[in-house]
Amino acid sequence: MTNTSSQSAQAQPMLTHPGLLACTVTIALAGLLFGFDTAVISGTTELLRAEFDLTPLWLGVTVSSALFGTLVGALFAGRPGDRYGSRDCLRALAVLYIVSALGSAIAWDWASLVFFRVIGGLAVGGSSALAPVYISEVAPAKHRGRLVASFQFCVILGILLAYVSNAIISGFDMAPSAEWRWKFGIATLPSLVFMWLLMRIPNSPRWLIAKGRDDEARSALNFIGLPQAQAEAEIREVRGTLDKDSDTEKLSWTRHRKPIMLAILVAAFNQFSGINALLYYLNDIFAAAGGALSPDTQAIIIGIVNMIFTCVGLMLIDRIGRRTLLLIGSAGMTVSLVVAGLAMSGVLPGSMLLVALIVFIAFFAPGSGAVIWVYISEVFPTPVRGRGGAVGASSHWGFNAVIALIFPTIAAVSESIPFYFFAVMMAVQFVVVLAYFPETKGVSLEKMSEKLGVKMR
Repeated sequence: MTNTSSQSAQAQPMLTHPGLLACTVTIALAGLLFGFDTAVISGTTELLRAEFDLTPLWLGVTVSSALFGTLVGALFAGRPGDRYGSRDCLRALAVLYIVSALGSAIAWDWASLVFFRVIGGLAVGGSSALAPVYISEVAPAKHRGRLVASFQFCVILGILLAYVSNAIISGFDMAPSAEWRWKFGIATLPSLVFMWLLMRIPNSPRWLIAKGRDDEARSALNFIGLPQAQAEAEIREVRGTLDKDSDTEKLSWTRHRKPIMLAILVAAFNQFSGINALLYYLNDIFAAAGGALSPDTQAIIIGIVNMIFTCVGLMLIDRIGRRTLLLIGSAGMTVSLVVAGLAMSGVLPGSMLLVALIVFIAFFAPGSGAVIWVYISEVFPTPVRGRGGAVGASSHWGFNAVIALIFPTIAAVSESIPFYFFAVMMAVQFVVVLAYFPETKGVSLEKMSEKLGVKMR
């Protein structure tokens, strides 16, 4: 890209270029493993409860153990990502996905299962911090929201595949101790595919430029669809931005206060919607509410709705913007969560729970679901983007782990209280987004610092 808008537009790779698609699809597959790993537990909770004689508290510990791994993975992925590049770090995380899936399948006791689930959590946490960063750095500005949100689409696809996989494996009527092992172990196959594909894409051009590896950056830019002359213009513009921001090598609260706050807030509210607590315990929730359909069938319905409305988010995020989607989503989730709480408390028929959760997903998926990883990956300057992504991702997983840990205990006291709490949080999100969140659609990564008021030297 160059300084004029017309020249900058010419330097944008085509959305359909095979190289750009290969980079985006490959990295987005980290989201599929992320979604599968976090949702597959929902089909094993009753099996694990019986296998290891777990109380609600220890079931919460079992489910949240992987999430504490994700917290650590996300928290510590940023510095290696900035130093070695997102692609190479994701290759290491692919190994952890494989080890976790195989280890969980052969776990010999509760402690070993928890250990291998934590290993998987490290991979999920690291992926959630680094994969969106890579995609944001190769994506054209006008399509960045859609391409980064493809990571979230793959998360949702992974969740749906986990529900379908759980239902299929349950249909084989195998011994309970074998059933949960197969449900965890099947993730080995997509993990191997992910590792193979990572060997076929380049490092992020912006990361290569930041490291002074301009020859490799030219090759990477050519790979994603920029001709030589436009690649040179891109290198000059990114290099000029890095020169001006040379003092931003350290993530600083003084300098990066606004991006840090935005990353933490969008991550926190994503979890205070209750989305992951509901997904982890979905079968248990539907079993408690009753209804004509089986919990597995209702979970698959939720997964399909989630995927459909994530596609809606992909279509809208670069058109109406991130902020608007968050506002619409907040309002819709507030109402649907109140209805869900009324259904769980018996004020409304239990069958209304499925309807309420479908509406909830219809507002969550294109709102908080589609926006979170886009926002976190685009608001930080290039030299600290990996560490900034780690701040947002670790906040996401920290809140996630705490909520998943205490959800069974609180639900055992009152099944409706969590839904009312999440509804209140979504009302708060609406106010905060309206007052504090800027719109970032269409803003180049090189211009983002200026828009967010990041202090320069």
